[in-house]
Amino acid sequence: MDLPLPRRARHALATARTLATVARSTVEAQLRPAAGAADPATDRAIQDAPELPAPAGLDDFARQVSATRVLAAAPEDVADVVTDLDRTADWLTMHAAWRGERPDRIRAGEDFTQQIRLMDIPAQARWHVESAGPEGFALRGTGPMGIVIGLWCTLAPTGSGTAVRLDGALDGSPVRGPVGLTAVRSVEVALAESLAALDELTAGGGSGALRVSSSPVRHHASGRDLDPATPVIVGVGQVVVREPDLASPQEPVDLCEEALQLALADSGAAVDLLALADHVHAVPSASWTYPHQARVVAERVGAGEARTVQSSPYGGDGAQLVVNDAARLVVDGEAQVVLLTGAEAGATVAALQAAGQEPPWSRHDDGSAPDREIGVDKPANNEQETAVGLGAPIFVYALLESALRGRAGHGQDQHRALLGRMWSRLSEVAAGNSFAWSPQARTPDQVAQPAPENRWVSDPYTKLMCANLQVDLATGIVLTSVAAAEAAGVPQEKWVFVHAGASATDEWFVSERADLATSPAIAAAGAAVLEHAGVGIEQVELVDLYSCFPAAVQLGAEALGLPVDDPDRPLSLTGGLTFAGGPGNNYGSHAIATMVPLLRAAPEQRGLSTSLGWYATKHAIGLYSATPPERPYAHLTPVVPRPAPRPARTELEGAGVVEALTRPYRRDGQVEAVVLSVLTDDGARTLLRLEDDESLALAEREDLLRRRVRLDSGRLVLDGEERHELPEPPPAPVRVERHGEGGEICVVTLDRREVRNAVDQRTALALERALDDAEADPTVRAIVLTGAGSHFCAGMDLAAANRGELPITEGRGPLGITGRPPSKPTVAAVEGGALAGGFEVMLCADLVVAAAGAPMGLPEVQRGLLAAAGGLWRIGTRLPRAVALELALTGDPLPAERMHELGLVNRVVEPGTALEEALALAMRIAANAPLSVTVGKHVVDAAPQWDPAEGFERQTELATPVMLSDDAREGVAAYAEKREPVWNGR
Repeated sequence: MDLPLPRRARHALATARTLATVARSTVEAQLRPAAGAADPATDRAIQDAPELPAPAGLDDFARQVSATRVLAAAPEDVADVVTDLDRTADWLTMHAAWRGERPDRIRAGEDFTQQIRLMDIPAQARWHVESAGPEGFALRGTGPMGIVIGLWCTLAPTGSGTAVRLDGALDGSPVRGPVGLTAVRSVEVALAESLAALDELTAGGGSGALRVSSSPVRHHASGRDLDPATPVIVGVGQVVVREPDLASPQEPVDLCEEALQLALADSGAAVDLLALADHVHAVPSASWTYPHQARVVAERVGAGEARTVQSSPYGGDGAQLVVNDAARLVVDGEAQVVLLTGAEAGATVAALQAAGQEPPWSRHDDGSAPDREIGVDKPANNEQETAVGLGAPIFVYALLESALRGRAGHGQDQHRALLGRMWSRLSEVAAGNSFAWSPQARTPDQVAQPAPENRWVSDPYTKLMCANLQVDLATGIVLTSVAAAEAAGVPQEKWVFVHAGASATDEWFVSERADLATSPAIAAAGAAVLEHAGVGIEQVELVDLYSCFPAAVQLGAEALGLPVDDPDRPLSLTGGLTFAGGPGNNYGSHAIATMVPLLRAAPEQRGLSTSLGWYATKHAIGLYSATPPERPYAHLTPVVPRPAPRPARTELEGAGVVEALTRPYRRDGQVEAVVLSVLTDDGARTLLRLEDDESLALAEREDLLRRRVRLDSGRLVLDGEERHELPEPPPAPVRVERHGEGGEICVVTLDRREVRNAVDQRTALALERALDDAEADPTVRAIVLTGAGSHFCAGMDLAAANRGELPITEGRGPLGITGRPPSKPTVAAVEGGALAGGFEVMLCADLVVAAAGAPMGLPEVQRGLLAAAGGLWRIGTRLPRAVALELALTGDPLPAERMHELGLVNRVVEPGTALEEALALAMRIAANAPLSVTVGKHVVDAAPQWDPAEGFERQTELATPVMLSDDAREGVAAYAEKREPVWNGR
């Protein structure tokens, strides 16, 4: 089974495998036409091509390929195109970019430098023009790694137009081996594609495809030359339908189509960018379910061949997440034009149901699904939260709100006044937003004070503090590369750049969060985008924080370092989900669509938008400006420094401190219950739902926040009058630290010293999460796994297992690691014993540094158990059979020294220095080229699964992209220039 690779490596591997298939075909086979061109006319154009002689000098090269085609255009017209370097990007598919100054045409004796693509990897070619004229041209030059290259275009008139022969050739040491065979076949494919493109170009072939240049794009306002793959939003559209038409009700995809047409008009493009979309991203509708909403929208706007992406079914983070993903596709060269859309018709659904009608809309249930789904989705609540009725956002956010009040030290009236002012300011913003669902300013008292039209929902929230989901709203966003924007004729005044995006999650279940009043994930994601852009939050003039409830705004503001009451920088650009409207998952798209014209009007400003899902659980952030970014766009997934989770309970033993509470109300205005979060002295959280009159009366009469309470015969009673600090959460069973100048080493430490770092269920979950975070963060180059104190790990916590708490996780299996070890290089630092499951954990590492005398083994057989978490299988593949059997059958451990002799341990060091040595080893790994490290690890891990016949070929497939990568050129250049290399992972 192949091991997972990073996306760039997977893309390069897929390209190499495709080319290897081409290489296995016979050289004599007829060259296939480019994809999409295999029609009868194309076949005849190849078959009717006359035999043109091979150009002079071709035989000087070890590897040679050619392609021939008859074009309808006259020879002079074809010659004019192929010698015009301004038009090279329109037909020569190998072209990637120009380097330095170049002439406008190919002329004999000229020299110029070009980036070409070999196996879809940019490679620099320094050309000398040997000849050029009406009969074509001849180029000879040098490429990377000492490769010599040649390119010829030969033209000859025919009765029906022009016969064109393209020849490509390679030579040099790298080319004469298997890598050269793969590389030259990529040239072969490119020549055929280039002829098809040249045919279309010279004949005015009219497919309507966008001819996108791969040359730098000059940004006139800044005077900068931009990478052609720089992502930019070029058009936005919003739709609001305040009066639903029940006679002919519009469904969400109707609104999506309308919004995208408005976005196209907003762009000012000279072509139909909707029909030219490579990808269509949809935020799923919550008011009407479509199994494949993106496909329905794509077909409606004429982009039926586009690939489709949808965010997860539930979660407001999806609106920003689709932008982050689309920008990533553009910067990685996987797309030129991406459409993003989302819509709700909740008001129409409610009106139809009130009239006794069902929406007459199709579900388009043809069994299809999007090509990809992005985002995280799993059950929103655990058993404890469900048991007390915390199954809806209104109740959870109201609970969070009281935790925020306790943190601020506010009294009840003081805090409600703060909320009234916050939401009143949002209503004033909505009053100036023509797309707001309720563009009416409200006073603080109108927001905060309950009234017949503003009933209590869940204390301290009134109806005017809650998201309004019964709206008919839609957005359309057109995002392209700057090269595509130029090719489509989009005025640069319309461009708004996506500078950076980030996504992260907080502790998934609210009841297990260490602190209900903070969001480590928003803080990490915000810091990541700001650091990437090289700015501070004080340099961000426009802000829209996700505003389903006031707690969400306060959590975001605190995490990002924003005041909640700055009159010069309101925290919403739309009016928020109460007044602008809370369109299911799609609110964040409205924030972006509102921000874009504001940034166009003030190009020097920056805008930041946040989106979140569930209960401030999953987050996505984007940073925008009409001024180009200083660094290429990146979708960042930072490691979140989460504190230890709290155990969640529903039974209060003894007394505890009230951390948060809310009182849900019935529609008749009567209190339904009081729901409390109580922290006990051991750091656990107990959730209570009480409905008895005495408890309700106490919650009405007293401010219970930060007071000690207990239960007396099921009734809530105070346990003293004073207020208390909140108990700290229990110690974290897994600690995560970053080392290195750029934090490139992630150290994951098992820390349950009292049980020799044995793994219980809580530890396994924490370990899985730490590894997932490290794998997701591209800045992490290596992982170090160790144990606290004098032991590495004693394996499974048998006492916890006896209670039914098995250390098995959904994603990584037993012990939170053994079912799916990290794909990034991992070094185990072993002090003391690595026994039973601890030995199985150690075996998941790629390299092991162990203290002298550290015992290692599988004693399960001595307890009537079996090392079924991968231990027996892994020692069977990594140790001599006799040694593996000794460990398996006797259960006796072997010392680190013996394991070093057998090759299972890399280094044996003095006790107390294992972590130091493991860090040094990890730093050595992190200093090397990332792509080389990734592919090298993959080859070594996968090699045992390859038979001898395929092994060399598979190695070549993997190695070739590395040999021709940017990092390969940088490594050679750095060596020659006697400096340290600067890797970019490409």
